[in-house]
Amino acid sequence: MRLGIIRVLTTQDSTLLNSHGQVIAEEFGVDTVSRCIPDQPRGVHSPTTFEQAAPKVAKLASAMSAHDDVDAILLSCAADPGLESARAASRVPVVGAGSSAACEAMGLGERVGVLDLTARTPLAVTARLGDRLLTATVPDGVTESRDLLTDVGRRAARSGAADLVAQGADVVLLACTGMTTIGLRHHLEGDLEVPVVDAVLAGARAAIAAAAETASTP
Repeated sequence: MRLGIIRVLTTQDSTLLNSHGQVIAEEFGVDTVSRCIPDQPRGVHSPTTFEQAAPKVAKLASAMSAHDDVDAILLSCAADPGLESARAASRVPVVGAGSSAACEAMGLGERVGVLDLTARTPLAVTARLGDRLLTATVPDGVTESRDLLTDVGRRAARSGAADLVAQGADVVLLACTGMTTIGLRHHLEGDLEVPVVDAVLAGARAAIAAAAETASTP
């Protein structure tokens, strides 16, 4: 099986570009190919950047499904920009990291605490969680995914997750795929006594299931 990974953070750094695909390959033993949308070096971190990304995501999904020999595509962004348009444009299933993470979190707990990148939790997450959303917080000093690559950003993320549990969360959802890049779930699992949902891994799990279902359909 081969998964296509759409990154919404524009980069020419191959290590950064392929970081989510590498995590997925190690976790699930599947092949991956990663591509990023153009002209968004700061990723998706506001309503404006969300709107800018949406048509680019759909265009890239169409190209990847046609030329990259993939069985499914993961939109590796918790905001799921352009997800419905990407599904319409693609020849293979397309899943979003945000909506997938929300579904997984609801299977693990009743009071979901969300660790965000922006002050407003992505609609892709809140629409699925509904009243299961207990509370959300943004790590101090973090305004975009690049901030998470610093030591200060990592410490702030860990502190924010601990605050969610202190407020009563029985599962923590990482609503920024940049948190996958820094391996935050791995660090938190040793600190917290509740499950931690990584949006990239949740999305990959959903993409693999969608690909398998498509392959089994006559």
